[in-house]
Amino acid sequence: MGTDHSRTNRDGKGEIVSADELEEMGPVDYLIVEWPGRQPTGEAAPILIDLVDRGLIRVIDIAFLAKAEDGSVTMLELSSLAEQSESLNELAGASSGLLSGEDAEEAATALEPGSSAAILVYENRWAAPFAAALRRSGAQLVANGRIPIQGILAALDAAEESESTTS
Repeated sequence: MGTDHSRTNRDGKGEIVSADELEEMGPVDYLIVEWPGRQPTGEAAPILIDLVDRGLIRVIDIAFLAKAEDGSVTMLELSSLAEQSESLNELAGASSGLLSGEDAEEAATALEPGSSAAILVYENRWAAPFAAALRRSGAQLVANGRIPIQGILAALDAAEESESTTS
């Protein structure tokens, strides 16, 4: 039928993903967030878990790292972070092993020395039916991006200013 690929679900149990299932996946994104001068508190973890529970996203991988003042990078064990926050403990099984030490080193180039960070790789499950229909129709992604909130606010301010000068 198709090649099978193993993955780890949020509960840490291995599953098999067939080529057909991969065709039905939504877009996969990543993000890197930084905590200057400290480690994550776990405050955002319940919100992330809620997004997973509601089927909006699927966490493919999550990793935490720290960048020392000298620029060296250390992967942080989720289990030790989870001791500080029960919410982080719920994410303990979310790692598929997709992120490597090399990925962490590359991500750390965006970080300030003396900070901690999280790298999150996730599937946008809400978009899966749309993405699958596009693939079946022969469409392919040629560009994508994000517009920062600050950019939207600046554009709205500029449009409002333009309206007030033309009125």
